[in-house]
Amino acid sequence: MPRKAEGAGQGLVGRIYANLMRLLGGKAAAALLGLGYMVVATRTLGPTDYGVLVLVHTFAMTIGGIIEFPGWHAIVRYGAQALAQDDHPRLVRLLRFAALVEGAGGLASILVAATLAPILGPHLGWSSTAIALALPYSFAVLATIRATPAGYLQLVGRFGWLGLHNLVAPTVRLAGALMAAWAGWGLTGFLLVWLVAALSEWAAMWLLGLVAMRQTLRAPRVLGSMQGTLRENPGIWRFMVAANADVTLTELAARIPPLFVGWTLGPAAAGLYAVAQRAAVLIQQPAQMMGQAAYAELARLVASHGGGAALRAALLRCAGVALAAASPVVLILAFAGDDVVVALGGRSFAGAAGLMLLLAIGRAFWLMAPAASAALTALGKPSLSVGINVVVSLGLLPLLPWMMERYGLAGAGWHAILQGLAASVLLLMLVLYQTRAPRADRVLA
Repeated sequence: MPRKAEGAGQGLVGRIYANLMRLLGGKAAAALLGLGYMVVATRTLGPTDYGVLVLVHTFAMTIGGIIEFPGWHAIVRYGAQALAQDDHPRLVRLLRFAALVEGAGGLASILVAATLAPILGPHLGWSSTAIALALPYSFAVLATIRATPAGYLQLVGRFGWLGLHNLVAPTVRLAGALMAAWAGWGLTGFLLVWLVAALSEWAAMWLLGLVAMRQTLRAPRVLGSMQGTLRENPGIWRFMVAANADVTLTELAARIPPLFVGWTLGPAAAGLYAVAQRAAVLIQQPAQMMGQAAYAELARLVASHGGGAALRAALLRCAGVALAAASPVVLILAFAGDDVVVALGGRSFAGAAGLMLLLAIGRAFWLMAPAASAALTALGKPSLSVGINVVVSLGLLPLLPWMMERYGLAGAGWHAILQGLAASVLLLMLVLYQTRAPRADRVLA
C-alpha cells in the first residue's frame, strides 16, 4: 500500500508540473515582454510619472479583486462531476451561472472604481491628467473578469491556451509603449495603452473559452436557462463564497502594498517599489500558477480517496522544487541587484536595489502558500485557507505603514518577508493536520 500511494503521488506531481510547464511557456515569454515595456515606460516617464501609472492600474485591479466574484474553482470542482457523468447540459448551465455571477461582480467593480478614483486619487499623488482619465480607466477592471472561461480551460486541460493568453496583455503593452514613447504621448498615452491591454486581455480569454466550448461540448449554447443549477451542484454558493474570499485575500496581499507606498511616501516611491517588485514577480507568478495547475489534480486525488499521505507527499515535493527554482533569482539579486535595477529602470531607480532583494526573499518564502491553498480547497476546506489569509493579509497589514515610517521604503520589503513566511508556514501546517492519519490508524501503526 505505501508503494502504491507513493507512485500515485509521483504521478500526480508529474501531471501538475506538466500543466505548469504549459502555463510557464507563455509566462516566460510574457515576462520578457514585461521587462521590455517596463524599461520603455520607466526611461520615458521617470520615477514619479511611472509611479502614477502603476498606482492608477493597481487601484483599478485592487477594486476589481475585492468586488469581483470569480467562479473558476466551482467550475473545476462541479464541472468535473458533470463531465464524469457525461452530463454536458449540466455543465453548460453551470458555466452560464458562473458567468452571470462574475459579470454582475464586474459591473459593480467598474462602478465602484469610477466613483472612488477621483476621491482617493489625490491622496495617492495622482496628477490632474491621471484623475481626468480615472473614469475611462475604470473599465480596466474587466481584465480581472475572466475567471469563468479560465476555469473551463483548466477543466478541459487547455493549459497551453492559458499559457498563450499570458502573452496578450504584455504584447499590447510593449507595442503601445514603444509607440507612446516615440510619439511623446507622455503619461496620458501610457495610461491609454495600459487600458487597451487590459481590455484585450479580457476579450481574448472569453474568446478562447467560447472556442473551447465549441470543441469540447455537444451543441453548446451560450444563452439559455440556468434552472436547476443550484440543485445540481449542492453547496455551490457556500463553496464559491469561501473560494472567492481565499483568492481575494491572497491577491490583496500583493496589490495593497503599492497603494500604501504611494499613500505614505508618494508616487516616486511607488515607482521605485514597482521596479523592485518586478524581480519578485518572477518568483511569485510561477508559485501562483503552481496553485492553478495543481488544483484540478489535487481535487481528483482527493476524490479518489488519496487525501492523506499521497497528498502530503505531492505538496511537499511541489514546495521543494519551487523553493529550489527561486533560489538562483534570490542569489543573483543579492550579488548583482544594483546592476539589475539600473538595467530595468535607469540610474534614477538605483535606490530600489535593496528593496528588490527583500521583496524577492519575501516572495520566496511565499512559494508554499498557493499549492497549500489549492490542497485545502481540494479537501473541501477553503474556509481554512481563507482564515489564514485573513490573518496574514489583513491582520499584518496595519504593520506596513508603521514599518515604512520606521524603515523607509525598505519597510515594505521586511513586511513582505513577514507575510510570506507566516502564510506558507501556517498553510502548510494546516494541510499536514487535515491529512493526518486517523487516531485509530496511528495507534495500530
